[in-house]
Amino acid sequence: MLDKRKKKVLQAIVEEYINTAEPVGSNALTKNHGLECSSATIRNEMAELEKGGFLDKTHTSSGRIPSAKGYRYYVDELLNENDISLEEIKYISSKLETKVNEIEDLTKIAANTISEVTHYTTVSIGPKTTTQLIEEIKFVLLGSRMIMAVILTDTGLVKETIIKFDEDINEKQVQTMNYMFNNKLKHQPIETIDRPLEEYLYDEMTYSVNVIKPIIEQIKKVLEEDNKIYLEGTNRAFDLPEFNSLEVAKNFINILDTKELVADMLNSGFAEDINVYIGEENEKQELKDFSVVTFKHKVNGKDLGTIGIIGPKRMDYSKVISVMKYINKKLKEFE
Repeated sequence: MLDKRKKKVLQAIVEEYINTAEPVGSNALTKNHGLECSSATIRNEMAELEKGGFLDKTHTSSGRIPSAKGYRYYVDELLNENDISLEEIKYISSKLETKVNEIEDLTKIAANTISEVTHYTTVSIGPKTTTQLIEEIKFVLLGSRMIMAVILTDTGLVKETIIKFDEDINEKQVQTMNYMFNNKLKHQPIETIDRPLEEYLYDEMTYSVNVIKPIIEQIKKVLEEDNKIYLEGTNRAFDLPEFNSLEVAKNFINILDTKELVADMLNSGFAEDINVYIGEENEKQELKDFSVVTFKHKVNGKDLGTIGIIGPKRMDYSKVISVMKYINKKLKEFE
């Protein structure tokens, strides 16, 4: 447990290093952070913090930088969660008031807004399709051998697909299918449909298997598609000094190019909490040089997806978490 003075010194070092990306010495702390003690006392406290594993000493300077343990203590105990200006509040509110037709659009707008305000790269993914309820399935006849299926889920997600057949189908058959599919599947969680859909329907449908089977296959395909991952502000990362390292820059690009890695990163953590993973706290080795902050947002208990920020360990956690908390609060107003 750190005493009051050590907490102040650690907080000042983390915030100074976030601002300058330069190892922090006692003179900078005395000059910029108004610590009411001598440089000698500050140096002693820095030595104690280093001994405790909260600071690291670089080879190129007498200054110190925060360790992963130091960042973790700062995030858990010291940061300001109201680090958001009136101008930023107004900007976020105006962006989120944009009318959207689908939940995915709201997630993308929120992710874009976070990136613009924090100047970090954001990644986002919509809600898992398999956890949603089928609200309605609508079939529309487009031709003698072609229909359009529109699937609406309880989160407002809309999926459309075109289905082609090897034999003719008429309007009366389409109307009957609308009734039968909705009667069997409405309000059913997609993930609980664990047996072939044809078992729900064949016993009550008198049409050819050549008509029913392609409908079932295409609906399952469109519902089981991997959620799209959206990136915002990718280029902003390369303005940060950490990315002057070719190895770090290449690793960052590879992470964003690996869909499975990004999806795993976003799907970790707890619902509705803001989750912070610093360096090697990330499960994936590829993320050891980075920090990741994510939150899952919900409206009326419905999963709307996950938004995450990926950046250097020298991330401005105070700004990032303040912005995420405010956006999460605004999104709840849609309930």
